[in-house]
Order: sequence, then structure tokens, then C-alpha cells
Amino acid sequence: MKTRERILVTSLALFNSYGEPNVTTLQIADEMDISPGNLYYHFKNKPEILNELYDRFDKQMSELLEVPEINISIEDQWLFLHLIFETIAQYRFIYQDLVNVLSRHDKIANRFRRLMDKKHKATLAICRSLASQDIMKASDEEITAVCHSIVLNITYWISYDMVFQ
Repeated sequence: MKTRERILVTSLALFNSYGEPNVTTLQIADEMDISPGNLYYHFKNKPEILNELYDRFDKQMSELLEVPEINISIEDQWLFLHLIFETIAQYRFIYQDLVNVLSRHDKIANRFRRLMDKKHKATLAICRSLASQDIMKASDEEITAVCHSIVLNITYWISYDMVFQ
């Protein structure tokens, strides 16, 4: 594995373990047993590392949130949710201190808002598909409420889990 990739893998592990604000580039370099200069050769600063990790997260999530224009089974809905939760768990540092991360990184905050919109549109498409197949009985208002609840759970389950562990 090349040094740049190792930096990203190590940073992700440290961010997930200790929270992104609590990890410095010096700690990342120390964990990898490389010089800080070597790390700075690949990334000028921690926000560059964070942006690259967020790019990867956003790409994975965006691919998952592309809901096909076909009828979706209840099994597909469960798979969709499982894959979403799995991806969020892989990049859980974003969600562990969401308000802090978004308040310090404007570019990520804007992209996260767009991702939230995609989450809502995907869950709405799935719920409408289930309703059109009579798998789910709900009015438009109820479908919208269910979708908001799903997106809320998708977004804040890590915080909930941290409080109730």
C-alpha cells in the first residue's frame, strides 16, 4: 500500500477511535512511523486528509442512494438500510461529532446537506414504491413522516448508540 493510502487508512482509524478534532497530523505520522514531512508531502494539512476521506464517503453513499426506477421489495429496503448503516459505521467519525465537524468545515457541511437531501429522496422513492405495491399502507403525509424518521435514524443512530452503550 502506498504512503498516501496508508495515511488515509490510518487517519480514518484514528478519527473513528478518538474523533477527528482530537487527532493531529503529528499523531497520524507517529502512528504510521513516518516523519511529519513525509505526511505533509502527501497532504498539506489535516483538512486535506479530511476532505479526501469525505470524498470517499460521499461517493460510496451517493452510489447507494441512487434508487432504481423499479418496484423495490421489502428485502431490497432492508439491504439498502444495511448498506447505508455499514457505510456510515465505516466513516463514523463524521457522525460522532457531526455538528462540530460541519461547523468547522464549510465545504463538507454543504456537501453533507446535499447528501441528506439524497437520503430523503431515496427513502421517499423506496417508501412510495412499497406503497404502490401495497406492501406498505400509508398516505402521502405518513410516507413523508416515515421518510423523515428513517433519515433521522440513519443520521443520528451513532450518537444514540454512544449515549446508550
